[in-house]
Amino acid sequence: MSVEYDPCPSAVREARAEVRRQLRGWGLAGRGDLVDTAELLVSELATNAVLHSASRFTLTLSAAPGVLRCEVADSGHLTPQVLDAGFAERGRGMFLVEALALRWGWHQDGTCEGSGKTVWFELGTC
Repeated sequence: MSVEYDPCPSAVREARAEVRRQLRGWGLAGRGDLVDTAELLVSELATNAVLHSASRFTLTLSAAPGVLRCEVADSGHLTPQVLDAGFAERGRGMFLVEALALRWGWHQDGTCEGSGKTVWFELGTC
């Protein structure tokens, strides 16, 4: 399942709602903190897309036995970096992703200038 969003703050809220709706639809809503964690981490990736790429972004969710994969693709070229949580007001998003996800990563999309990137994470569903 994929949904594209405009680069505005309300898109982050819409992406969180889509995560909750989709996980309920897949019957994953009763899996402990899965929905809350997925919402939080998607919110962090969507916020990064809005703040750093200022372009439309695409949320893609997929589920396989035992794993939920969430991806956010945008046209930005900044490499996601895990910063020390510290006391800064910003910069904690990837720290949270690294702390809460089973795995995470990113890849450059395509080979052309302006292709963008995709940042993803996986959560266990068992």
